[in-house]
Amino acid sequence: MDVNAAVAAAAAIAGLCTGVIAMLAFRWSERDQARPTRTSLHTDAALPPGVDTVLSVLRSSAVVLDESDSVVKASSAAYALGLVRGGKLAVEPMLHMARDTRRDGEIRQVELDLPRRGTGRGEALAVSARVAPLGSRLVLLLVEDLTEARRIEAVRRDFVANVSHELKTPVGALSLLSEAVMDASDDPEAVTRFAGRMQIEATRLTNLVQELIDLSRVQNDNPLEDAEPVRVDELVAEAIDRSRQPASTKQITMAVGGSGPRGSTADLHIWGNRGQLAAALGNLVENAVNYSPARTRVGVSARRVSAPGGDLIEIAVTDQGIGISERDRERVFERFYRVDPARSRATGGTGLGLAIVKHVAASHGGEVTVWSSEGQGSTFTLRLPEAGAVRDRSTTGPDRVDEDDDRPYDTDPNAEIPAPEVLP
Repeated sequence: MDVNAAVAAAAAIAGLCTGVIAMLAFRWSERDQARPTRTSLHTDAALPPGVDTVLSVLRSSAVVLDESDSVVKASSAAYALGLVRGGKLAVEPMLHMARDTRRDGEIRQVELDLPRRGTGRGEALAVSARVAPLGSRLVLLLVEDLTEARRIEAVRRDFVANVSHELKTPVGALSLLSEAVMDASDDPEAVTRFAGRMQIEATRLTNLVQELIDLSRVQNDNPLEDAEPVRVDELVAEAIDRSRQPASTKQITMAVGGSGPRGSTADLHIWGNRGQLAAALGNLVENAVNYSPARTRVGVSARRVSAPGGDLIEIAVTDQGIGISERDRERVFERFYRVDPARSRATGGTGLGLAIVKHVAASHGGEVTVWSSEGQGSTFTLRLPEAGAVRDRSTTGPDRVDEDDDRPYDTDPNAEIPAPEVLP
């Protein structure tokens, strides 16, 4: 009996110990679950209610830091800018600002230039950083990328400076010439000579103002609002007529060619604003004539080319002029940039013609490119989307050309020389 009693007592004690241990283990587990872990400190639960929602809709890059300078929350833009690396704020000036704000609670703001992440170029990333306290423990950092805004401001500043300089030249010339006319009032020959110079400067000033207006219009207007199918042959004819007089004076031959089904540009159409397209092509032909020596030729050719997004109309203007160096080739489409400033002023150029061509091409969903070799001439190629609906109608109409017709394409019979080949 004593043995049985002892065994029963031992079993009871063992069961009691097991129960106590199980209860302690359960309590310990609950306490571990309730205790904040290192990971949970950096989750959205650490943010005050509603802050996460606000940060998700901000355009600025956002970073939230805790009292140990660890990143609690960071937007994807902050990672893209390279502000956060390895769970830490990687920009020392911003980190110092956050610590100062955490200490005194004051809002701070500064503009910084940061190196671009992952590029070997020396370009800097301009940012504006603003730090503010977020509750009692957290600090909010908002960073806005100002790089594009600064670039636009620099372009605008340079543009204003260039416009002021270009306007000052003819205006100053007119002022001096008017004084010369007054001083030479008793010399009819001198008055006539000075008056002729005044007319030249007045024309240059008028052209400059008009091209400024044209450039502003193509930059601000949406050409596709008034878009229509435009015949390429009409654009080419208008561009050639515009430069026919200066070409005749320099004995420059104007040649037109095409590679449509009928051997010309008659079946090619572009979808866009007729006025802007005519101005762009007219500028290319005018430049070709102005920069070509006497007794040379200027050719204008057009053809349809296949492209992944749909067929394009390619219009090439080829000259036998002085050519463009490789260094200048990359900048010829900049506003007021001149390869040869002295020659441009002699021909009345303003430096805006190719800039207008570039904007017209871009606004119509196309592009303009240049091939050139010094001493051999240049080819400016304008590529624009074809008016597909017009092409479909023309291929089903009475003038449809049989696709099996293998007759060679004829050049324009009115051309004085064969149609120019489009240079590579």
